[in-house]
Amino acid sequence: MQKPAQPMPANVRELMIRHLPARSHIVLEAAGRLADEMGVPVFVVGGIVRDLLLGVSTFDLDLVVEGNGIDFARAFARDTGGQVSVHDRFGTATVTLEEGPRIDIATARKESYAQPAALPLVVPASIQDDLLRRDFTINALAVRLNAQRFGEMVDACNGQGDLAAQRIRILHSRSFLDDPTRIFRAIRFEQRLGFRMDRPTLACLRDAIATGVIGHLSAHRLSEELKRMFAERHPGRAIARMGELGVLRTIHPKLAWSEKLEGMLKRVGHAVAWHERSLPKHKLEVWLLYVMALLEGLPPKPVADILKRLALSKQEAEAIRAGHAHARTVLRRLAKRPAPKPSDVYRALAGFPRETVVFLLASAKSESVKRLIQAYATTYRQVKPSLTGASLKSLGLKPGPQFKKILGRLLDARLNGDVNSDMEERELARKLARV
Repeated sequence: MQKPAQPMPANVRELMIRHLPARSHIVLEAAGRLADEMGVPVFVVGGIVRDLLLGVSTFDLDLVVEGNGIDFARAFARDTGGQVSVHDRFGTATVTLEEGPRIDIATARKESYAQPAALPLVVPASIQDDLLRRDFTINALAVRLNAQRFGEMVDACNGQGDLAAQRIRILHSRSFLDDPTRIFRAIRFEQRLGFRMDRPTLACLRDAIATGVIGHLSAHRLSEELKRMFAERHPGRAIARMGELGVLRTIHPKLAWSEKLEGMLKRVGHAVAWHERSLPKHKLEVWLLYVMALLEGLPPKPVADILKRLALSKQEAEAIRAGHAHARTVLRRLAKRPAPKPSDVYRALAGFPRETVVFLLASAKSESVKRLIQAYATTYRQVKPSLTGASLKSLGLKPGPQFKKILGRLLDARLNGDVNSDMEERELARKLARV
């Protein structure tokens, strides 16, 4: 559990020096100098300020300008040699530096919502107004960057007090109705920080869920929130809280918290940890494994409905379907006696996405089956025969269907240790060609 320093400071200049990466601090000072030249107030806002008060380093920077944020962003990119991309509708821009953090720059604004879950309508406003539009008080914090007032805190809603009390609190009663993604963010911040929603916030969240407002979220916005949730350090805790609050059932009526799901999530966590230790250079889309865990044991129709609701990419959906449809068959195949050869393990698992293989590892009950899956992921998957189709042609063999058969047999021989050199492969290839 994170605990902010006591008492909360009115100026955080020293905290910025202590906790921000040096490059980030240089960027913020440069933004303050530019703001002075342009005659506008500029602030760093939101999560970076929250994390600064908690003593946590943050890399991405969010700036708010009381003025034209896009003009400021273009001038900042020009001064720093960065690249700028502009989002006119919201008065925001992103500056990407060759070395250093990404900087999101926005015009201070008010927001209003024409209907629940709609994107907001925005108008320019003051920093106080800008902070009042945010999701939670602990994120409604800003630090001024202009040189004479560098490090000065702006706390519109006693966010510092809520940090000290380890409390998640919304800024107004319609917050979750205006933007249902805040339901997911409230749960995510609870679990990440070890905080708890206060009673009024929790009551508003339950009321919003009861209205069915989550159903108004687009597939993209819903799936993005779930991806962020499941990419957290302890996604199992967040899923448990979603089950407790009834959020899972809003995604699909068949989704619910259970002891079986709890056990599956723990095994997924162990499998992910193994992968990170054993294959640190191989990227794993961890959130996909937690979706697989949620769907484990469901009939095909609810699975298809949920995948459609989330509008995942074809590749993501295929990885999930493979884990759901083939897990039991593959695990039974690997559990046969006598123990399968390395080539049998390869044939059983080849073609599955990496995430599906790790989910199979999580699903396996037998230690011997787990070892086979681990061997495939770390060793067998990388094995290839040294000979190619061109090599077979150089041996005088004619191209045709037999090439595929011979190359497959060479791979099996390599996996099983029946051949260990190019020469032995060539001898086996000639023998197979005569059969």
